[in-house]
Amino acid sequence: MLKLVIFVAAGFLLYKLLMGDKKKKMEKSRQETEDQVEAGDMVQDPICGTYVSSDSRIRVKDGKQVHRFCSFECRDAYLERKKSGSEPS
Repeated sequence: MLKLVIFVAAGFLLYKLLMGDKKKKMEKSRQETEDQVEAGDMVQDPICGTYVSSDSRIRVKDGKQVHRFCSFECRDAYLERKKSGSEPS
């Protein structure tokens, strides 16, 4: 019975260590993204809101403004909305 308790406790500690590390990595990644947004290295996709690199190759020039997209699907959705006359969000 004692072996089972020790085994469960060790498993729980291992789980906590791994999950804590995962949370730290996610927080670090989020902070890096925020830093890049603030520095102007990333811009927001006007369709889905995902942040993409400011030198993304998937883009549409609309007058003087250049919109950058995370995917061709978002670019096509933007063009379709623009074509139909409704303003993209």
